[in-house]
Amino acid sequence: MTTRILVVEDEPKLAMLLGDYLRAAGYEVEHLAEGLGVIPSIRRAPPALLLLDLMLPGRDGLDICRELRSFSQLPVIMLTARVEEIDRLLGLEAGADDYVCKPFSPREVVARVKAVLRRSAEVQPHERSGLTVDTQRYEASLNGVALELTPVEFRLLAALKARAGQVLSREQLMDHLYHDHRVVTDRTVDSHVKNLRRKLETAAPGDDPIRSIYGVGYCLEV
Repeated sequence: MTTRILVVEDEPKLAMLLGDYLRAAGYEVEHLAEGLGVIPSIRRAPPALLLLDLMLPGRDGLDICRELRSFSQLPVIMLTARVEEIDRLLGLEAGADDYVCKPFSPREVVARVKAVLRRSAEVQPHERSGLTVDTQRYEASLNGVALELTPVEFRLLAALKARAGQVLSREQLMDHLYHDHRVVTDRTVDSHVKNLRRKLETAAPGDDPIRSIYGVGYCLEV
């Protein structure tokens, strides 16, 4: 089966060039030229990898990547004309797997795609037995018991489950909790984790799937 790559790039010539090189490497390519349609497209038919431009009409790449990481571990390579270190770090902290600065060689991008897909294939997806998170219905259950979560608690659980087995910092979790990007403290995140743990404990007594890493953040055990 052909591996499908979603290229989100608003420069037509660059998008066409990347598409040609990726097809020559044996990949199927889908192209979007704006940001608003990216998440709906991925929800309808997830590709194997997302090549995501940082600066897009409609919605920027960092915002797209943050939302994507709330429900998916889809590999992401960001493409950008920004070369400052802070922009590179922002891209990686938003959940990107790799970062390529323009101008770049299309051959380099294809090599990065192959490397990220290879690493992704080596890491088996993490699933905690009995935990279900439905991001379409905003419903979650543990061992068949419905979890009565607030919207913030649901987004917290969805973010942890999307990257189960990985440690997420409080700052990363903050990005997922509030859509209005309000300023909150570490204690606010800790409070939501405490409430979420209490509800998980009610559904599965004696089982605490959320591990605290002192000074760093939280991890959903697998």
